[in-house]
Formats: sequence, C-alpha cells, structure tokens
Amino acid sequence: MDPDYFTITIHMLGAIGAGGIIGLERSYHGRPAGFRTHTLVCLASSLLMLVMLYQWKWLGLTSGVVQTDPTRMAQGIMTGIGFLGAGVIFKEGFSVRGLTTAASIWMTSAIGILFGIGFYFPAIFATLLTLGVLSVFRRIESMMPSHSYAHYYIRFARFDAMSETQLRAVLAEHGFTVANMSYRITDDGDCFEYRMVLQTSDERNTSILADRLRKMQQVRTFQITPTGD
Repeated sequence: MDPDYFTITIHMLGAIGAGGIIGLERSYHGRPAGFRTHTLVCLASSLLMLVMLYQWKWLGLTSGVVQTDPTRMAQGIMTGIGFLGAGVIFKEGFSVRGLTTAASIWMTSAIGILFGIGFYFPAIFATLLTLGVLSVFRRIESMMPSHSYAHYYIRFARFDAMSETQLRAVLAEHGFTVANMSYRITDDGDCFEYRMVLQTSDERNTSILADRLRKMQQVRTFQITPTGD
C-alpha cells in the first residue's frame, strides 16, 4: 500500500472525528446544523486541502513540485463556507438566531483545513477550544449578569386604551425599562397599539409580565419577542 494513502486516510479520519465531535454538541442543543453537517464540512475542507497537498500525484509530476498556491484553496474554502453559514442564520420576528452555529461551521471548516495539511497539533487543540467555547462558555454566560432585550407590542380597543403613564408603570413594576416607544391605530381604526423595546436585568421578568397581561381583560393582544441567538 502506498504510504501516502495511509497518510491521507489519517488526515481524513481526523477531520471526521473533529467535525463529528463539534457537530454532536450542536445536535445536543437542537441546532439546525448538527452532527452530519459539521462532519461533512470538516471532511470536505480536509479533502480539498489534500487535493492541493498531493497535487503532484494527480498532475503526474515529480514529488515536491508545486504548481499552485495551496493558500488560495484555503481562501476559497473559507469564502465558500460563508454561504452555508448564512443558511443556518434565520430571523424569527425581531430576533436573529443561528449566529453561534454559523460561527461553529466556519471554525469547523478551518479545523478541516488544518487536518487536510497534516497540522495535527493546532487542529486538535482548536477542536478542544471550540468545544470549550460552545459548552463551558455557555455556562459562564448564563451566570454572568447581563441585560435582556425584547421587542414588545400591546393592543387595546381604541377608546379603552391604557394610558402611556399606566403602561409604563406596569412595565416598571415588573422590572422593565422602555425605549423607542411608538404608537399606531390599527384594524381600520378599531384598535390602538403601543410598540417599544424593553430592557430588563432578569429574563424571568418576561414570563411574569406575560402572565400579568394575559389576565387583563382590557388587553386585546400583546406580543413579547426576546432578542438574542
């Protein structure tokens, strides 16, 4: 067996292992791009770099003769992977989700390139760091004090609407501050609507406010859409 074939196999198996491990973490958290997607991204990146690394084999040239610049292939891979990353980013109401998964796909592609050229230490180290960022940093982030934001609208009957002062008082009572207040008459003049951005230091306030509004007969409809990934 050609010793180069053994080396190529090791490169590709390493890429499958690294991509699969990162993909498992994404699948565990129910992300749209998970185990198989990350594995294929890492494997494809490794394979394309192997094409450049062993180009003398398929070009029929003497070993060691370089005809093209391998870094151009790496640049093309990292550019092209942006389209796949964009596919997992989606807008849900006012919230944008999938940014972390897109970043993990981009990182997985870079790891695949490292395995493709046989740069094993940084590839394995980068895999461990990526897993740390996706899992350990999630716990650190949940413990850090931070502000939560939500897009909010509430609708009343036109001539039975809560005043802005009353509405702000209800929101303040539940730990929210208000920004970008706007007003609108809807449903052919039958309803009056407030729209705004809410800020709170405790995410639990959102469900408490929703429960309070649900019990208010004066409220026709409302919607609270938290922002974030």
